[in-house]
Amino acid sequence: MNRGCKKNNYQKELEKVISVHEKAGEIPTLLMHSCCAPCSSYCLEYLSQYFLITIFYYNPNISNIEEYKKRVAEQQRLIKELPVKHEISFIEGEYNPSIFFDTIKGYENIPEGGERCFRCYELRIRECGRLAKEKGFDYFTTTLSISPLKNAQKLNEIGREMSKEFEVKYLYSDFKKKEGYKRSIMLSQEYNLYRQNYCGCIFSKKEQEEREKNKEKNCANYTKKNREI
Repeated sequence: MNRGCKKNNYQKELEKVISVHEKAGEIPTLLMHSCCAPCSSYCLEYLSQYFLITIFYYNPNISNIEEYKKRVAEQQRLIKELPVKHEISFIEGEYNPSIFFDTIKGYENIPEGGERCFRCYELRIRECGRLAKEKGFDYFTTTLSISPLKNAQKLNEIGREMSKEFEVKYLYSDFKKKEGYKRSIMLSQEYNLYRQNYCGCIFSKKEQEEREKNKEKNCANYTKKNREI
């Protein structure tokens, strides 16, 4: 897959799509892959004004079944409680972590944000595109670009390729724009959503635990140093 495309302003591209349909008096259908309730919160609040949205919860990268079930439940609760202009539907994809491990085989030790993550992006966006084609949606997209830790450029490049493969329009986006990430935090607090501190896979969890250990170690060293002064 060609990942060398120049950077675009995906928020402006999204706004253009919205404008076209608004002028035509249309409410297109959108299949939106969601990684979790907190990340989807702003995306749903924003896009449900213009689209008939179905959330597609497909995350085989979450290797802990209890964690997976907790995130599914929170996603479903948010959909029920969030006031929106157009009703939101929900589809849960197949939960099979072995698909994820097969996808990132050989890239297990690549740090978060690298090729391992790109393969995980593609796995989930591809399945979203396939389902969008199967069920006749006008567009498909993912909530992943709302995270400051996710590469919006890569996500949209993958979306472009999947759009060609499945012949369904990909809704380009960078949900971090217009303070989307900040708004997602506010909504998470408002709805008391479970907000995890790692992406979902065991590799991101280990990296987060290591960061926490280093942070505690640095804090301890700093305190010790100040006491010695």
